[in-house]
Amino acid sequence: MMSSQPHLTARALRQTYHLGETSLEILRGIDLEVSTGEVLFLRGASGAGKSTLLYTLAGLEHPEAGEVIFEGSKLFKLKNDALALLRNERMGFVFQSYFLLPELTALENVHFPAMLAGKHQEEKARDLLARVGLEHRLDHLPSQLSGGEQQRVAIARSLINDPSILFADEPTGNLDAATGASIIDLLLEVTQQDGRTLIAVTHDPILAARGDRELLIVNGYLQTIETL
Repeated sequence: MMSSQPHLTARALRQTYHLGETSLEILRGIDLEVSTGEVLFLRGASGAGKSTLLYTLAGLEHPEAGEVIFEGSKLFKLKNDALALLRNERMGFVFQSYFLLPELTALENVHFPAMLAGKHQEEKARDLLARVGLEHRLDHLPSQLSGGEQQRVAIARSLINDPSILFADEPTGNLDAATGASIIDLLLEVTQQDGRTLIAVTHDPILAARGDRELLIVNGYLQTIETL
């Protein structure tokens, strides 16, 4: 259930990339409020700054100017250790390229973030893999899984520490249309059933229209796309 209270707030975010003597302004003073429980899709042309904005909102990339407030904490005022701890315990991440550890099984990959937090959650990891339909793939390495299965492992991994928010960067980008649609179904299920917030980047307008809100990045600014 979406709350009227902001879960995450961005104020005057600016980011410029410098390539030799060329400067490319990617974010030009972006303001954004995301409500608790909201499903928000970010869309835009290649190179428009979708991923830059997502990584900045998640505290993975430091802006040139501006601030991000997440659950009352100003992310870029935190020391590196505190920020890393907050990301591990309160945020979940799903990326286009899965980023599974190749030498670990599906079960070990899901369990890994909990181990980093000093928690033994193997049974929960098993339950999460069952939830994403992979209870029969616990002992398989990533190389033994299809792209869709690897992304399901990544989604299960993102949930192991019970985050309040999920960030997804082109989660269907390496998948065919049917598999991609099933991954979006799963992401929407695990966020909406559990009352989590989801911020996802996609290039697909059909997928983006399934959220509570769709924003388009154009020339470093956000535009709202009305959804039915």
